[in-house]
Amino acid sequence: MAIAKAERLMNLALCLLGTRRPLSKRELRGSIEAYLEAGSDDAFNRMFERDKDDLRELGLIIETVENLDGETGYLARRDSNRLPPITLDAEEAAALGLAAKVWQQARLAGAASGALQKLRAAGMPEAEDAYEVHSALEPRIPVHEAAFEPLMLACRDRRPVTFDYRKGNAAKPEQRQVEPWTLECWRGHWYLAGWDRDRGAERVFRLSRITGRVRSRAGAFTAEVPDVVTVRETVESWAGETATRTALIRLRTGAGYPLRSRAVAVRELGNGWDELEIPYGHGLDAWLVEFGPDVVVQEPADLRADVVDRLRAVAKD
Repeated sequence: MAIAKAERLMNLALCLLGTRRPLSKRELRGSIEAYLEAGSDDAFNRMFERDKDDLRELGLIIETVENLDGETGYLARRDSNRLPPITLDAEEAAALGLAAKVWQQARLAGAASGALQKLRAAGMPEAEDAYEVHSALEPRIPVHEAAFEPLMLACRDRRPVTFDYRKGNAAKPEQRQVEPWTLECWRGHWYLAGWDRDRGAERVFRLSRITGRVRSRAGAFTAEVPDVVTVRETVESWAGETATRTALIRLRTGAGYPLRSRAVAVRELGNGWDELEIPYGHGLDAWLVEFGPDVVVQEPADLRADVVDRLRAVAKD
Protein backbone atom coordinates (compact mmCIF):
# COMPACT_ATOMS: atom_id res chain seq x y z
CA MET A 1 0.00 0.00 0.00
CA ALA A 2 2.91 2.36 0.76
CA ILE A 3 4.33 1.76 -2.73
CA ALA A 4 0.93 2.41 -4.34
CA LYS A 5 0.56 5.70 -2.48
CA ALA A 6 4.09 6.80 -3.39
CA GLU A 7 3.36 6.04 -7.04
CA ARG A 8 0.08 7.99 -6.86
CA LEU A 9 1.81 11.00 -5.29
CA MET A 10 4.54 10.88 -7.92
CA ASN A 11 1.99 10.79 -10.74
CA LEU A 12 0.07 13.71 -9.26
CA ALA A 13 3.26 15.74 -8.84
CA LEU A 14 4.29 15.05 -12.44
CA CYS A 15 0.86 16.11 -13.72
CA LEU A 16 0.94 19.35 -11.76
CA LEU A 17 4.53 20.16 -12.76
CA GLY A 18 4.06 19.18 -16.40
CA THR A 19 1.07 21.38 -17.22
CA ARG A 20 1.12 24.96 -18.50
CA ARG A 21 -2.44 25.64 -17.33
CA PRO A 22 -4.35 24.71 -14.20
CA LEU A 23 -5.86 21.22 -14.26
CA SER A 24 -9.26 20.56 -12.72
CA LYS A 25 -10.06 17.66 -10.42
CA ARG A 26 -11.95 16.07 -13.29
CA GLU A 27 -8.90 16.23 -15.58
CA LEU A 28 -6.59 14.91 -12.88
CA ARG A 29 -8.94 12.05 -12.11
CA GLY A 30 -8.97 11.06 -15.78
CA SER A 31 -5.16 11.20 -16.00
CA ILE A 32 -4.15 9.14 -12.95
CA GLU A 33 -5.06 5.47 -12.87
CA ALA A 34 -5.41 5.26 -9.08
CA TYR A 35 -8.00 8.02 -9.16
CA LEU A 36 -9.94 6.26 -11.92
CA GLU A 37 -10.18 3.22 -9.64
CA ALA A 38 -11.72 5.23 -6.79
CA GLY A 39 -15.10 3.73 -5.93
CA SER A 40 -17.03 7.01 -5.74
CA ASP A 41 -16.68 10.76 -6.11
CA ASP A 42 -16.43 11.12 -2.35
CA ALA A 43 -13.64 8.54 -2.16
CA PHE A 44 -11.76 10.31 -4.95
CA ASN A 45 -12.19 13.73 -3.33
CA ARG A 46 -10.87 12.47 0.00
CA MET A 47 -7.92 10.76 -1.69
CA PHE A 48 -7.10 13.83 -3.78
CA GLU A 49 -7.22 16.23 -0.81
CA ARG A 50 -4.95 13.97 1.24
CA ASP A 51 -2.49 13.63 -1.63
CA LYS A 52 -2.46 17.38 -2.22
CA ASP A 53 -1.76 18.02 1.47
CA ASP A 54 1.01 15.39 1.48
CA LEU A 55 2.74 16.97 -1.52
CA ARG A 56 2.58 20.40 0.08
CA GLU A 57 4.02 18.96 3.29
CA LEU A 58 6.89 17.54 1.23
CA GLY A 59 7.60 21.05 -0.06
CA LEU A 60 5.81 21.17 -3.41
CA ILE A 61 4.17 24.55 -4.00
CA ILE A 62 0.70 23.90 -5.49
CA GLU A 63 -1.34 26.86 -6.70
CA THR A 64 -5.13 26.92 -6.73
CA VAL A 65 -6.58 28.93 -9.64
CA GLU A 66 -10.20 29.64 -10.58
CA ASN A 67 -10.90 29.85 -14.35
CA LEU A 68 -13.46 31.94 -16.18
CA ASP A 69 -16.12 29.24 -15.78
CA GLY A 70 -15.67 29.26 -12.02
CA GLU A 71 -13.98 25.84 -12.01
CA THR A 72 -11.05 25.36 -9.67
CA GLY A 73 -7.76 24.20 -11.17
CA TYR A 74 -4.37 23.21 -9.78
CA LEU A 75 -0.77 23.49 -11.00
CA ALA A 76 2.78 23.56 -9.65
CA ARG A 77 4.91 26.11 -11.50
CA ARG A 78 8.45 24.90 -12.13
CA ASP A 79 10.02 28.27 -11.35
CA SER A 80 8.33 28.24 -7.92
CA ASN A 81 9.55 24.70 -7.18
CA ARG A 82 13.13 25.07 -8.40
CA LEU A 83 15.92 24.84 -5.84
CA PRO A 84 18.24 27.85 -5.56
CA PRO A 85 21.75 27.61 -7.09
CA ILE A 86 24.30 25.71 -5.00
CA THR A 87 27.09 27.97 -3.77
CA LEU A 88 29.98 26.39 -1.90
CA ASP A 89 33.41 27.82 -1.12
CA ALA A 90 36.62 25.80 -1.32
CA GLU A 91 36.57 24.80 2.38
CA GLU A 92 32.97 23.58 2.18
CA ALA A 93 33.78 21.60 -0.96
CA ALA A 94 36.79 20.02 0.77
CA ALA A 95 34.63 19.06 3.77
CA LEU A 96 32.08 17.37 1.50
CA GLY A 97 34.87 15.52 -0.29
CA LEU A 98 36.24 14.26 3.02
CA ALA A 99 32.78 13.17 4.17
CA ALA A 100 32.28 11.20 0.95
CA LYS A 101 35.53 9.28 1.60
CA VAL A 102 34.54 8.23 5.11
CA TRP A 103 32.14 5.46 4.09
CA GLN A 104 33.53 2.06 3.19
CA GLN A 105 30.24 0.28 2.61
CA ALA A 106 29.71 -0.18 -1.13
CA ARG A 107 26.16 1.15 -1.42
CA LEU A 108 26.86 4.23 0.71
CA ALA A 109 30.10 4.88 -1.12
CA GLY A 110 28.26 4.87 -4.47
CA ALA A 111 25.63 7.28 -3.19
CA ALA A 112 28.26 9.63 -1.78
CA SER A 113 30.26 9.55 -5.01
CA GLY A 114 27.15 10.21 -7.11
CA ALA A 115 26.16 13.14 -4.90
CA LEU A 116 29.61 14.69 -5.31
CA GLN A 117 29.42 14.34 -9.10
CA LYS A 118 26.05 16.11 -9.17
CA LEU A 119 27.34 18.92 -6.96
CA ARG A 120 30.40 19.40 -9.15
CA ALA A 121 28.23 19.41 -12.26
CA ALA A 122 26.16 22.14 -10.59
CA GLY A 123 29.26 24.27 -10.06
CA MET A 124 30.89 23.08 -6.84
CA PRO A 125 34.59 24.05 -6.98
CA GLU A 126 37.23 21.37 -7.51
CA ALA A 127 39.01 22.40 -4.32
CA GLU A 128 42.39 21.07 -3.26
CA ASP A 129 41.75 18.56 -0.51
CA ALA A 130 44.02 19.67 2.29
CA TYR A 131 43.18 16.55 4.29
CA GLU A 132 44.43 14.31 1.51
CA VAL A 133 47.53 16.29 0.48
CA HIS A 134 49.09 16.64 3.93
CA SER A 135 48.07 13.43 5.63
CA ALA A 136 48.97 9.80 5.08
CA LEU A 137 45.88 8.76 7.01
CA GLU A 138 42.45 8.49 5.43
CA PRO A 139 39.32 8.31 7.60
CA ARG A 140 37.03 5.32 7.28
CA ILE A 141 33.84 4.17 9.02
CA PRO A 142 33.54 0.39 8.60
CA VAL A 143 30.02 -0.95 8.13
CA HIS A 144 29.79 -4.72 7.94
CA GLU A 145 26.43 -5.39 9.59
CA ALA A 146 23.53 -6.13 7.24
CA ALA A 147 21.21 -4.34 9.69
CA PHE A 148 22.93 -0.98 9.21
CA GLU A 149 21.23 0.20 6.03
CA PRO A 150 17.60 -0.70 6.93
CA LEU A 151 18.08 0.83 10.39
CA MET A 152 19.65 3.98 8.95
CA LEU A 153 16.62 4.40 6.65
CA ALA A 154 14.22 3.67 9.52
CA CYS A 155 15.89 6.34 11.67
CA ARG A 156 15.63 8.81 8.82
CA ASP A 157 11.98 8.03 8.06
CA ARG A 158 10.90 7.59 11.70
CA ARG A 159 9.58 4.07 11.08
CA PRO A 160 9.23 1.45 13.86
CA VAL A 161 11.10 -1.81 13.27
CA THR A 162 11.26 -5.34 14.61
CA PHE A 163 14.30 -7.61 14.69
CA ASP A 164 15.70 -10.62 16.54
CA TYR A 165 18.35 -9.60 19.06
CA ARG A 166 20.74 -11.78 20.98
CA LYS A 167 22.05 -10.39 24.27
CA GLY A 168 25.58 -11.23 25.28
CA ASN A 169 24.44 -13.58 28.06
CA ALA A 170 21.48 -15.15 26.23
CA ALA A 171 21.47 -18.53 24.54
CA LYS A 172 18.81 -17.58 21.99
CA PRO A 173 17.78 -14.33 20.30
CA GLU A 174 14.46 -12.71 21.13
CA GLN A 175 12.29 -10.37 19.07
CA ARG A 176 12.43 -6.64 19.82
CA GLN A 177 9.99 -3.94 18.75
CA VAL A 178 11.90 -0.68 18.54
CA GLU A 179 11.33 2.93 17.56
CA PRO A 180 14.81 3.77 16.18
CA TRP A 181 16.34 7.15 17.03
CA THR A 182 19.91 7.18 15.79
CA LEU A 183 23.00 5.08 15.02
CA GLU A 184 26.30 5.67 16.80
CA CYS A 185 29.74 4.16 16.23
CA TRP A 186 31.95 3.39 19.25
CA ARG A 187 35.28 1.56 19.09
CA GLY A 188 34.49 0.23 15.64
CA HIS A 189 31.08 -1.12 16.68
CA TRP A 190 27.72 0.30 15.61
CA TYR A 191 24.92 0.82 18.13
CA LEU A 192 21.25 1.66 17.64
CA ALA A 193 19.62 3.89 20.24
CA GLY A 194 15.83 3.83 20.40
CA TRP A 195 12.65 3.15 22.33
CA ASP A 196 11.97 -0.50 23.19
CA ARG A 197 8.17 -0.84 23.05
CA ASP A 198 8.03 -4.12 24.96
CA ARG A 199 10.06 -2.76 27.87
CA GLY A 200 8.67 0.77 27.68
CA ALA A 201 12.13 2.33 27.99
CA GLU A 202 15.02 3.58 25.92
CA ARG A 203 17.56 0.94 24.96
CA VAL A 204 20.75 0.61 22.96
CA PHE A 205 21.38 -2.38 20.67
CA ARG A 206 24.67 -3.47 19.19
CA LEU A 207 24.15 -4.16 15.48
CA SER A 208 26.44 -7.19 15.42
CA ARG A 209 23.99 -8.93 17.79
CA ILE A 210 20.99 -8.42 15.50
CA THR A 211 20.16 -11.68 13.75
CA GLY A 212 18.02 -12.15 10.67
CA ARG A 213 16.24 -9.38 8.79
CA VAL A 214 15.18 -5.97 10.10
CA ARG A 215 11.46 -5.56 9.34
CA SER A 216 9.62 -2.22 9.11
CA ARG A 217 6.34 -1.75 10.94
CA ALA A 218 3.43 0.54 10.11
CA GLY A 219 2.37 3.35 12.39
CA ALA A 220 3.89 6.35 14.11
CA PHE A 221 6.28 6.57 17.06
CA THR A 222 4.64 6.30 20.47
CA ALA A 223 7.49 7.88 22.45
CA GLU A 224 9.03 11.32 22.08
CA VAL A 225 12.40 11.35 20.31
CA PRO A 226 15.01 13.07 22.52
CA ASP A 227 17.54 15.55 21.22
CA VAL A 228 20.86 14.37 19.76
CA VAL A 229 22.86 15.10 22.92
CA THR A 230 20.61 12.94 25.09
CA VAL A 231 20.78 10.05 22.61
CA ARG A 232 24.56 10.31 22.43
CA GLU A 233 24.82 10.18 26.22
CA THR A 234 22.58 7.11 26.23
CA VAL A 235 24.85 5.35 23.73
CA GLU A 236 27.92 6.26 25.78
CA SER A 237 26.35 4.88 28.92
CA TRP A 238 25.13 1.60 27.42
CA ALA A 239 28.40 1.11 25.53
CA GLY A 240 30.31 1.34 28.79
CA GLU A 241 31.73 4.80 28.13
CA THR A 242 30.19 6.46 31.21
CA ALA A 243 32.18 5.29 34.21
CA THR A 244 30.75 5.44 37.74
CA ARG A 245 33.56 3.50 39.48
CA THR A 246 36.71 1.49 38.69
CA ALA A 247 37.37 -2.21 38.15
CA LEU A 248 40.49 -4.25 38.78
CA ILE A 249 41.34 -6.83 36.11
CA ARG A 250 44.23 -9.09 35.16
CA LEU A 251 45.25 -8.88 31.52
CA ARG A 252 47.61 -11.15 29.63
CA THR A 253 50.84 -9.37 28.64
CA GLY A 254 50.76 -8.17 25.04
CA ALA A 255 46.97 -8.44 24.74
CA GLY A 256 43.96 -6.16 25.13
CA TYR A 257 45.39 -2.89 23.88
CA PRO A 258 41.95 -1.16 23.85
CA LEU A 259 41.71 -1.95 27.57
CA ARG A 260 45.24 -0.69 28.21
CA SER A 261 44.40 2.61 26.51
CA ARG A 262 41.62 3.20 29.08
CA ALA A 263 43.57 2.08 32.14
CA VAL A 264 44.17 4.62 34.89
CA ALA A 265 46.84 2.38 36.43
CA VAL A 266 48.93 -0.60 35.21
CA ARG A 267 51.11 -2.93 37.30
CA GLU A 268 53.22 -5.86 36.09
CA LEU A 269 52.39 -9.10 37.91
CA GLY A 270 54.89 -11.35 36.16
CA ASN A 271 54.27 -14.78 34.63
CA GLY A 272 52.77 -13.10 31.53
CA TRP A 273 50.09 -11.04 33.35
CA ASP A 274 49.47 -7.38 34.16
CA GLU A 275 47.03 -5.80 36.57
CA LEU A 276 44.91 -2.91 35.26
CA GLU A 277 42.57 -0.47 36.95
CA ILE A 278 39.96 0.70 34.41
CA PRO A 279 36.82 2.85 34.54
CA TYR A 280 33.73 0.74 35.20
CA GLY A 281 30.35 1.63 33.71
CA HIS A 282 27.31 -0.10 32.27
CA GLY A 283 28.23 -2.54 29.48
CA LEU A 284 31.79 -3.26 30.58
CA ASP A 285 31.00 -6.93 31.22
CA ALA A 286 29.95 -7.43 27.58
CA TRP A 287 33.13 -5.76 26.38
CA LEU A 288 35.43 -7.81 28.63
CA VAL A 289 33.91 -11.08 27.36
CA GLU A 290 35.21 -10.24 23.89
CA PHE A 291 38.81 -10.66 25.14
CA GLY A 292 38.14 -14.26 26.17
CA PRO A 293 40.87 -16.00 28.24
CA ASP A 294 43.16 -12.95 28.10
CA VAL A 295 41.10 -11.19 30.81
CA VAL A 296 40.29 -12.15 34.41
CA VAL A 297 38.13 -9.86 36.54
CA GLN A 298 39.33 -9.51 40.13
CA GLU A 299 36.86 -6.93 41.45
CA PRO A 300 34.18 -5.75 41.93
CA ALA A 301 32.40 -9.03 42.57
CA ASP A 302 29.24 -8.10 40.66
CA LEU A 303 31.25 -7.37 37.51
CA ARG A 304 33.08 -10.68 37.86
CA ALA A 305 29.75 -12.52 38.25
CA ASP A 306 28.30 -10.80 35.15
CA VAL A 307 31.33 -11.78 33.06
CA VAL A 308 31.17 -15.39 34.28
CA ASP A 309 27.44 -15.57 33.44
CA ARG A 310 28.10 -14.33 29.93
CA LEU A 311 30.93 -16.82 29.39
CA ARG A 312 28.76 -19.70 30.63
CA ALA A 313 25.98 -18.67 28.23
CA VAL A 314 28.48 -18.70 25.35
CA ALA A 315 29.85 -22.09 26.45
CA LYS A 316 26.33 -23.61 26.40
CA ASP A 317 26.15 -22.82 22.71
